[in-house]
Amino acid sequence: MAVRPIRPEDVELELAFFRGLSARSRYQRFMQHLSELPPQLLTRFTQLDYERELALVVLHEGSFVAVGRYAPRADGTTAEFALTVADAWQGKGIGRALLERLCSSARDAGYGALYGSILVDNHAMLNLAAKLGFTASSREGAEVVVVRNL
Repeated sequence: MAVRPIRPEDVELELAFFRGLSARSRYQRFMQHLSELPPQLLTRFTQLDYERELALVVLHEGSFVAVGRYAPRADGTTAEFALTVADAWQGKGIGRALLERLCSSARDAGYGALYGSILVDNHAMLNLAAKLGFTASSREGAEVVVVRNL
């Protein structure tokens, strides 16, 4: 499997990846029910400012099987990550490898911390974050745990 930064011409691959996710995986990633990826979000996901943010894709046979990204938070010194692995590929170590690479890249980019907002019932992601040294830094209501690393 290849890993590379997402590119503007990846719009169709990103759409196909999103459409292939289960409703549960979509909800865990976006924390809301989305039946379609809004055009402005699709543009935001594929056209990045690589000086400040990063989005990596994992490809298998020309299709996305995982997407991970970080973008600066309002303070400009820390970043927030998001990670999605296609349902058929979950539990195979892809998420771990991708999150490790995002952590390393964020550190190399000079960010002081990497944050993630994870639903409390997303046990797999919370366990992965804990294995990689993330700690719960706060809660957003009863449904979301904010984790921090670096």
